[in-house]
Amino acid sequence: MKSIQEIRTLIQNGIREIDFPDRPSGLYEPLKYVLSLGGKRLRPLLCLSACNLYNEEALSKALPLALGVELFHNFTLIHDDLMDHSLMRRNKATVHAKWNENTAVLSGDALQIMAFQHIALAPEDKLKDCLDLFNQTAREVCEGQQLDMNFEVLDNVRKEDYIEMVRLKTAVLLGCSLKLGAIVGGAPDNEADFLYDFGIHLGIAFQIRDDLLDVYGDPDIFGKAIGGDIVNNKKTFLWIHSIETADNHTRSLFLNCMKSNYMDREEKIKMVTRFYNRLGARESCEQQMLDHRQSALKALESLDLDKKRLVTLSELAGKLTYRQV
Repeated sequence: MKSIQEIRTLIQNGIREIDFPDRPSGLYEPLKYVLSLGGKRLRPLLCLSACNLYNEEALSKALPLALGVELFHNFTLIHDDLMDHSLMRRNKATVHAKWNENTAVLSGDALQIMAFQHIALAPEDKLKDCLDLFNQTAREVCEGQQLDMNFEVLDNVRKEDYIEMVRLKTAVLLGCSLKLGAIVGGAPDNEADFLYDFGIHLGIAFQIRDDLLDVYGDPDIFGKAIGGDIVNNKKTFLWIHSIETADNHTRSLFLNCMKSNYMDREEKIKMVTRFYNRLGARESCEQQMLDHRQSALKALESLDLDKKRLVTLSELAGKLTYRQV
C-alpha cells in the first residue's frame, strides 16, 4: 500500500506533466496559471487513496481520472470566481481579474473539456461506469451552482435546502473522486458506494467549514478576502441559522442590513458578523459540520477492510474539518 506522500508525489508529477498547447496562448496561459497556484489537491488525493485501499498496482490507471477531477474542479473555480466577482484566489488574482471575463469563460470551458478527456482514459472495462458517474456529477455540480444563485434572491431558504445545494455544488465531486478510484481499484460495488457516501458527508462538512472561514478566517491564511459571502448575499448555514433563530424585529434588521446597497463592504461585513455572533450562528454551524464529519466516518467504518488501511482517510476527515485554508 502506497504512503500518502507517495500518492501526493504521483499527483504533483501528473499535474506537472499535463501538456497544454502553446497556441493560442490567450486560451492556455490562464490554465497554466490556475494550476500553478497550487491548492490542496484534495480530489485527486481522495481518488488515488480510494484506489490504493484495494489495489496499489492500479494507481497508474487511476491517475488520469484523479487529474481529470482536479481539472474539473479548477474549471468550476474559474467560473465561480467570475460569477461571484471574486478578485482573489489563493492570494493571487483570479483569471477574470488578471485577464478578462471572456478569457475566464473560454479558458474554463477548455479546462472542462480536458477534464473529460482525462476521465475517458479509464480502463476499457471500467470506462462506462466511470463516464456515467462523472457525467452525472458534472451535471449535479451545475445544478448546485444554479441553486446557490437562486438562493441569493430568496429570504426563505431552509437548512435542508442549503444542505442539498452543498451536496450538489461541492460534495458530489468529492464522492465521485472516491468512487472513481474505488472502481478502478476493483472495489465491490457496495464498498464503492460507502466511499461515495463518505465523500458526500465530508464534502458537506468541508463546505460548512468554508462558510465559517469566509467570515471568521484569517485572510492571509485563507487566501482570499474575508466576507465575500456576506457581500454577495450568499445563503450560507450562518445566514439560515440567523434567520430561523432571530425574533421578528431582529430578523427585519438583519435582512435590511444584508440587502443594503448603501453600506460599504467593510461596514456591511462587520454588521452582519455582529448578528451572527449575537444569534449563535457560529456555534450552530460548527455543530452541523461535526455531525457530517461523524456521518462520514461512519460510512468509512462500514468498509470491510483492516482499519489500519483507513487511517489516511479518517485523518484527512479530521484535518479538513479543522482546516484554516
